[in-house]
Order: sequence, then structure tokens, then C-alpha cells
Amino acid sequence: MKIVIIIPFYNEVARINLDDFYQIFTAFPNCNFLLVDDGSSDQTIQILEEFQSKFSSIEVLKLPKNLGKAAAIRSGVLSISDADFIAYYDADLATPFSELDKLIQFSIQNPNYKLVMGARIKLIGNGVKRSLKRHYFGRIFATIVSQFILKVAVYDTQCGAKVIDYQTAKQIFEKPFISKWLFDVELLKRLQKIHDLKQVVKEIPLEKWEEIGNSKIKVGDFLRIPFQLFQIYRKYE
Repeated sequence: MKIVIIIPFYNEVARINLDDFYQIFTAFPNCNFLLVDDGSSDQTIQILEEFQSKFSSIEVLKLPKNLGKAAAIRSGVLSISDADFIAYYDADLATPFSELDKLIQFSIQNPNYKLVMGARIKLIGNGVKRSLKRHYFGRIFATIVSQFILKVAVYDTQCGAKVIDYQTAKQIFEKPFISKWLFDVELLKRLQKIHDLKQVVKEIPLEKWEEIGNSKIKVGDFLRIPFQLFQIYRKYE
């Protein structure tokens, strides 16, 4: 069983947690990691190449310029020639890797699901820590996506921990995305053209997730969200 985990990086020198990554790569030797440098202008590529020199499970892909998260992950997917499942995972480690591993194990045990994604749901007894502002924005966003874009109830399209069947990933990542940050929504729309989402997508509540500061999303990106959602709606309806 071959699992390839794509992790996009962009100017991460100031916040990358080296010890945590070394622990992940050491604890999960059976996973393959594809570290994508999205045209960083700092020394990120040197860190990734240092990881690669120490672990045979790691490959590094360097993009010539910054293209954004969607294109970075897409470039990673298209560079993979063989796998059973592809996962993608945010470099800020807001989601503990053990949570991604749960999604991977669920995918292996339930191959009828083409896409398994984490959901950041604040429940009694779990460790999901999210600011009220981000929480309420997320609920409004999810309601709009559920009611008007997908027309299927979904709790959290934007969680940065997802596992996709390899053949499905090749299909839905084939073409470029409209948005750098809303590509998860477009991904679901593409999958919806092939399958009934209720049959092939599984959301699994995370036990732990902690909001990390210094978001890469700029004010302009937030202002473009309504327009980009409309573009996605128009393109796939």
C-alpha cells in the first residue's frame, strides 16, 4: 500500500518546527512524503533538501515561482506516477499528524470512499482550538457552499488534511483551479461531476486541531472570496 503525502511550503523558515517534522518522518517510515517548495524566497528549499538527505521516504519538488497552495498541491499530484492514496497536509502542523494518519487508515479500510477529509468541529472533550472569528466565518462559508455551490451538507471544506484515492486525484487535479485558496470547493465540485458526494466523501471530526497565527491568506484574498465562489458556481453548473 503506497501512500504519498504532499506538504506545500512557502517561506516557512521563520515558523517551521524542525523537531516536529523530524518526529513525523521518523514515526511514519512507511509513508512517502512529497515536500513542495512553492517558489519560496527564503531558505525553505535548503531545509526541505536537508530533510530529504536524511530520509529515503522524502522527495522534494521545487516550483520556479510562487503559484499558491492550489497549484503547489496540483503540481505535486501530477508529479506522482504511482500510489494507492494521495494525502495533502498543511505545513503549519495545525492538524497533528496523528489525525491525518487516522484519515489514512480509514481510507485504507473503506476504499469505497474516494475522498476522506478532516472536519474541525468543536465538541466537548476534544482539542479543537479555533478563534470565535474564524469559527463563525467558517460556519457562514460552509453554509454558503452547502446551500448554493454543492447543494449537499458539508461542515468543513477548508481543513488542510485530506486523503484521496489516487485514480480519483489524477482526475480531479488534472486541470488548474480558479482560486489559490478555495480550490477545495472546486475539488468537490469536480468530484460531484463524477460521483454522488454522499456516497464517496467522508468527513471525520478531528480530535485535535489548533489555530496557528501568521496566516498566509491576505485581506485581498478574503475580499475575492464571493467573486471566486460565484466563478466556481458558474463554471460547474
